[in-house]
Amino acid sequence: MEQDERLLHSSSFGAAAASYAEHRPDYAQAAVRWALEPAPGPRVLDLGAGTGKLTATLVASGAEVIAVEPGPEMLTELRRALPAVRALPGSAEAIPLPDGSVDAVLAGNAMHWFDMAVAGPEIARVLAPGGVLAGLWNVVDDRVDWVAGLERVSGSAAIGPRDTLSSWRAATADMHLPDIGVARFGSPEQDEFSHGQRRTADSLVATLATRAGMLVMPELEQQTMLGRIRAFLTSRPETARGEFTLPMLTGVLRVRRL
Repeated sequence: MEQDERLLHSSSFGAAAASYAEHRPDYAQAAVRWALEPAPGPRVLDLGAGTGKLTATLVASGAEVIAVEPGPEMLTELRRALPAVRALPGSAEAIPLPDGSVDAVLAGNAMHWFDMAVAGPEIARVLAPGGVLAGLWNVVDDRVDWVAGLERVSGSAAIGPRDTLSSWRAATADMHLPDIGVARFGSPEQDEFSHGQRRTADSLVATLATRAGMLVMPELEQQTMLGRIRAFLTSRPETARGEFTLPMLTGVLRVRRL
């Protein structure tokens, strides 16, 4: 993704902050535990924290959490949901923390928006020696037949390469790692952890409407796409009536600062 396109997509969430807070899923607790396993201490920065979906899971894990988020609307939602968390305006490229002040930096569905040429050195700066950098992505399990059908109907604007079990590893394997020399970070590791989200057809449509690719669409095109997705969900016995579980996993990419 080109820089201008990345900026357009990453800045699109503000207008949908309330919907994002309501409909986006949290993260598997086992994924957070694995991401933090090598960390030398409990101080964790949630970078690009959005409305606090990952922040809440980190708090529940017992971590000492600081959240940093560039979007004022998203930050407002985070502070409303988690008033006890220290939440600061800032970005991956300009982190408002001192050198070596955290033991881990985690990013939930956000690392692909970072300009790693700038953010990599910043992340390395705030991490203590031996600290962990981890990106987490909630992905749908496209081994399930109806989920694979939903992916085909939705197109990449709603369900892209980072959003499915079959392709998230390749899509995140090395393109988001700090490009600042092999001496600074170790080899990347990836794993995924079972997760799920209770949805209805309407709430799943609302969830997909918060994806960046959907938010930047012209309104008529967006409504046509969402109508197509809703029609698919109401045609499937698994999703046509009442609540169902959207089969998901949380994928994790982690590296250690050497």
